[in-house]
Amino acid sequence: MDSNQKSRISIQVSLGGYSFTVSDGNGERRSPWLTPDKVFTTPEFQRRYDSVSVSLLTPKFALVPKEFYSPEAARELLSDVADLAEGDDVSAVPVEERGAVLVYSNTIGESLSRVISQSVLTVEGTSAPVYPEIYYLLKSMEICPEYNKILCSYRDGYLFLVVAEGRTLLLCNVFKAVDFTTALYFIFLSLKRFQLNPEVSTIRFRTPVDPEEEMSLYRYFKSVEAL
Repeated sequence: MDSNQKSRISIQVSLGGYSFTVSDGNGERRSPWLTPDKVFTTPEFQRRYDSVSVSLLTPKFALVPKEFYSPEAARELLSDVADLAEGDDVSAVPVEERGAVLVYSNTIGESLSRVISQSVLTVEGTSAPVYPEIYYLLKSMEICPEYNKILCSYRDGYLFLVVAEGRTLLLCNVFKAVDFTTALYFIFLSLKRFQLNPEVSTIRFRTPVDPEEEMSLYRYFKSVEAL
């Protein structure tokens, strides 16, 4: 590997499994969605990287303007929009670019994200924190070149959607979608609300999109890209 080329791995985890993207001197490689039983035999998890990120597709989150956030009120703020059980952990991470704090819970009945975080280490031997998938969608706004930004992740019956015009965030939400057709419905409903034309827009997914799903997207969008 070129010594000047940073190695990176981005791993996404849900209740049903995981996927990852590796970028290094050999280019970029994306996995399909993999089942949890493969986690200890995944070759890419047996090495260390300059940068490691791990996300969990948790629907329990709220983006709060920083002037309205306080650590003492975090659970109350999140419980206003998410179904929290008494024992659910609540955490928060700043999203400086949006002038906001993302309040979230990773308690969704899985342990795979923690196992992966503790197994896939940086070259210094440190583990990556597990942040919500929506956090990385928000961060991806900064590297998305289009003026109309439509950024998605979809897995296990949940669509995570960020929509923006330029630097203006229009939507940051999660929708319960039992299948990909329902996910498309929520995408189009959101675009109609903000009067964005899919025919001149690129839609970008962080999660793997299978060929049939990709073809259905190309019927409506100018382009379909991976984040």
